[in-house]
Amino acid sequence: MRTGAAAGHVGYYHEALTYASDAELLAVVVPFLSGGVAEGEPTIVALGEQHAELVRAELPPEVAGRVEFHPGGDMYARPASAIRSYREMLAGHTAGGAGQIRIIGELPPAELGATWDWWARYESAINHSYDEFPLWSMCAYDTRVTPAHVLADVARTHPRTARPGDEHAPNADYVVPGEFLGRHTPVALDPLQLTPPAVDLQDPAAAETRAAIARLNERGILSRRQLGDLQLAITEVVTNGLTHGTPPVTVRCWAGADRIVTTVTDRGRGPKDPFAGLQAAAHAPNGGFGLWLAHQLCDHVAMTRDEDGFTLRLISGDPYHRVGEA
Repeated sequence: MRTGAAAGHVGYYHEALTYASDAELLAVVVPFLSGGVAEGEPTIVALGEQHAELVRAELPPEVAGRVEFHPGGDMYARPASAIRSYREMLAGHTAGGAGQIRIIGELPPAELGATWDWWARYESAINHSYDEFPLWSMCAYDTRVTPAHVLADVARTHPRTARPGDEHAPNADYVVPGEFLGRHTPVALDPLQLTPPAVDLQDPAAAETRAAIARLNERGILSRRQLGDLQLAITEVVTNGLTHGTPPVTVRCWAGADRIVTTVTDRGRGPKDPFAGLQAAAHAPNGGFGLWLAHQLCDHVAMTRDEDGFTLRLISGDPYHRVGEA
């Protein structure tokens, strides 16, 4: 049975919570969590440590003791893994008879910078990915530190916004997932891409690309595990490009002090599935598995379409570069 603002709603009730003070955050979150506990619903907090403790301190002890607190950073390592983890959690609660599940979560602040593009895709995709579950969730964004372009995407990816006073207002700028994900807006270049690539290959065999990346990593930029993950991801991506893309397929790599950046470009238009890379349903014989695997193994994945075709950019290592860093 659905309760609160989601009463009568079927599927995922997805809200943004944009706030300008701790008091404003608490004014929405405390009633939201208290209501879930009062109704006997699974009630979950996936906020960063500072905000989680702020909320815990404000809740009555009898309520706080029945709320599940999950470290926010653990849930939001990568978009595809977050979708997988949340779907497993939601399926477990639903199988246990939950009529509604309440979650308040937030992204780590670093994700609102250089890696925001794939989290914007996540925020849009989950409107579809979680819609089979009786979920009511709020995604918290502090307007004091969140960039304006991120807040604009928040309005486009959340059907409604929660505000103090039990207000739940529709977002006029909301865009349905298929349309939002199909836009492929330009992604800012990694600063390393402003320098000549260390590797520039055309129509390479996957083994040739793996070997080039291994040579690039001889000075130990990536750990052994990270290198193996990148080589597996690039094998899938290059194979997809050669099999499903439009030739030529060009692979370029750059090496920095803390990361390796790799791009794979072909002259095609990329995957037709707008959810490709973000959910297991994209495991289709059109290259969807390779994109999904890359999203699991790399620290940032960006997809762009332009006059040159389709480009997939993979970053392994630390993707939170400073603007202007080379």
